[in-house]
Amino acid sequence: MGANTSQVSDLSDNPSLRTLVGTESISENDPFWNQLISFTFISPTSSGDSKLLEEAVIPLAKILIENNPRSGNFGALVRIFLGRTKELKVSTECQDQLFIWQAHNALFMLRCLLKVFIREMSEEELHLQFSYQERAPGSCAETGSEDLLEELLSNLIHLIVEVPLLDITYSILFEAVTTLLVFFSYQLFNKDILRDGLIYQHIMKGRCLSLTSRLVKTLLYNFIRQEKCPPPATHIFEQKAEGGLLYGLASGVASGLWSVFTLGGAGNKAGVDQEHNPLPLSNQSLLLLLVLANLTDGPDWPNPYRQAITCFRNTQDTSSMSAEQPHTFQINFNSLYTALCEQQRSDQATLLLYTLLHQNANMRTYMLSRTDMDNLVLPILEILYHVENRNSHHVYMALIILLILTEDDAFNRSVHEVELKNITWYTERTLTEISLGSLLILVVIRTIQFNMTRTRDKYLHTNCLAALANMSAQFRCLHQYAAQRIISLFALLSKKHNKVLEQATQSLRGRQGDDTALPDYAQDLNVIEEVIRMMLEIINSCLSNSLHHNPNLVYALLYKRELFEQFRTHPSFQDIMQNLDTVIGFFSQRLEQAGSDLSVERVQEVIIKGAQALPTDRLKKFPELKFKYVEEDQPEDFFIPYVWSLVFNAGVGLHWSPHGIELFSMDSG
Repeated sequence: MGANTSQVSDLSDNPSLRTLVGTESISENDPFWNQLISFTFISPTSSGDSKLLEEAVIPLAKILIENNPRSGNFGALVRIFLGRTKELKVSTECQDQLFIWQAHNALFMLRCLLKVFIREMSEEELHLQFSYQERAPGSCAETGSEDLLEELLSNLIHLIVEVPLLDITYSILFEAVTTLLVFFSYQLFNKDILRDGLIYQHIMKGRCLSLTSRLVKTLLYNFIRQEKCPPPATHIFEQKAEGGLLYGLASGVASGLWSVFTLGGAGNKAGVDQEHNPLPLSNQSLLLLLVLANLTDGPDWPNPYRQAITCFRNTQDTSSMSAEQPHTFQINFNSLYTALCEQQRSDQATLLLYTLLHQNANMRTYMLSRTDMDNLVLPILEILYHVENRNSHHVYMALIILLILTEDDAFNRSVHEVELKNITWYTERTLTEISLGSLLILVVIRTIQFNMTRTRDKYLHTNCLAALANMSAQFRCLHQYAAQRIISLFALLSKKHNKVLEQATQSLRGRQGDDTALPDYAQDLNVIEEVIRMMLEIINSCLSNSLHHNPNLVYALLYKRELFEQFRTHPSFQDIMQNLDTVIGFFSQRLEQAGSDLSVERVQEVIIKGAQALPTDRLKKFPELKFKYVEEDQPEDFFIPYVWSLVFNAGVGLHWSPHGIELFSMDSG
């Protein structure tokens, strides 16, 4: 059957739903509930169907908000779901599809209602909606002592960690993960970062706390497994004469639940097709994991989910668990590494990689010990290469990852030992054979040049140059094109320096006696000169530490030696220019002695022999260039709006535009 959107538009007239949202209390023992949650989903056709469904739910949810204090039907629906979850694990083992099907439908209805509730009311008001009890004849009108909200949150986490992932449980596990995300979506409607609240308290300190490590481990394994959504089965259950939640809904549009999370493409301007996302559970699990990891610490307690992410260990680690790390667990690092390598096209996978590299010392050590680092680095370089099609935060994450990797000297040496062939996505020039290190240099330099002409972001410049500086002492056998691009970047900076200097001079001449404010050319010059000095230090570091390994850089330096003339007497560069002058003078003399009209091959031969003959003590030693990424350099709570932008862009059924949190202040292009 196809989607029948006209029937969704009539959803508000459905008798069963009108009864649910009405003023009359419905006993939990009433056959009505069994009828209500007996409907069937099929695979989605488009996210437009889910949009129509949500719009149809809004008026019904608003009626329920008004009537629930008298009827208590929302709480009854919650208890109907909780009753089903108690036997869910047994039902899975017995392949009881009917039981799982009904539990899923009840949870789906709760999620649809909760999305409206969270948009329309505060957490305190939401808590009251959970506390209202039915007022049937002979029953007590007072609210119960149980905290139904905490009970639901706890049961959702139990469901995620205890129910095995099978074809018949895929949809309810997806619903459980997504419903937790919906609970946290209060952040989307608040400009300030939420640091407290009922849901926050329950998740961080309540009954859910004991399940911290199991939840994080399960979400990671969901990401690792990358299970595709199982194909829609034929309708197992026959249509009843008086269907529950509109059989028309069952026959198509309710299936939009599979596409509610696919809107927006997770911030990828390149337009990765998210309309028919084959990995919904994997993606939702990763989003929930990132949300949990970026919850703020409480006044007297740290975020336990961040603790779990920062201290988990490899399954091959046989050492005893530390009592100081109560939320630690073990997971297969090889499987996690493989999944990270394969999924770097998405912002959320890149953010997870950053989180693990920066915060989990066990995982960072494991990654840096791999002999196939090209599987991880190449996807990161491809993100940077297509910088114009990526949002700025994805680019920043990729750069920070490179910066963290280049803090390790062994990494900086090993990337030059990995030979690559036919890099098809690099289109400026055909690269039939190049080392991973040279390719990394090419992509970072290209990113710098893109930033100089487009975004002009100093933070991006800083990270790019810091990564190159960290690598410079270990530059080995640079590709001819990589060496050329290093010098070409210096030429571009030199040209920009001269242009700003000329503008400043002309401005001063034209404004003699004029008291109006001058453009701040001094600041512009200062920034450009800082970048030029950094480039000179990078070139000098390579020449001082590995000149004999880099004849192509010496060749490029000699070919463009006139670029460096103007900086020889500049007070900001005199010290660093001494070594470059020494190298240029030494090799120029060797080439003059070799004769005139030398071929390229002959010049390279002279350079290689000269590199062996140049005494190392003739080059002045400078402090080693080393830069470390420091998270404190980021604005406070930088990653919280970033994570929620991913949640919002990925959908989670939250189609309404957020009126709260400022998702980004930086340009998205």
